[in-house]
Amino acid sequence: MQVKILDIKGKDTKKTAKLSDDIFNIKPHDHAIWLDIRSIRANQRQGTHSTKGRSEVSGGGRKPFRQKGTGRARQGTSRAAQYVGGGTVFGPHPRTYKVRINKKVKLLARKSALSYRAKTNDIYVVENFSFDKPKTTEIYKFIEAFDCISANVLLLTDKNEPGIYKSARNLHNIEVRN
Repeated sequence: MQVKILDIKGKDTKKTAKLSDDIFNIKPHDHAIWLDIRSIRANQRQGTHSTKGRSEVSGGGRKPFRQKGTGRARQGTSRAAQYVGGGTVFGPHPRTYKVRINKKVKLLARKSALSYRAKTNDIYVVENFSFDKPKTTEIYKFIEAFDCISANVLLLTDKNEPGIYKSARNLHNIEVRN
């Protein structure tokens, strides 16, 4: 698959780049993408929610009233769930939400996502992509030249570019990766 190479202003340089058919021209696998997204979102959950049960709440060391003769229901403690200040029944407790998927499924999901983007011509190759000084306005002008202001943008660089990373880290819809 051939893609035009553009300059930093978004103009065509009359050159083309060949994208690997093993990555950008496969039949997308929707279920693998769904599994990967589910795993990413589940792994972001903290799992620190907690409530106290009736054995963890302070107080309630004796019976609130005698067993028989009052006409009321028998009670063993004033920290049961029906009392104010009592424990919670079946409340949440800390747990892990980790979901693991196989490496091959994760790789297939990433390839499928890139393949979808390649089919809709949403992949751009930019020549001489670097900044002298980290400036957020420069990266904003760059994204504006490609008409991607409201879209989520993933910038992939061939080597570590601190100028690009520092320029883009203040914008919420742009992510920079090597």
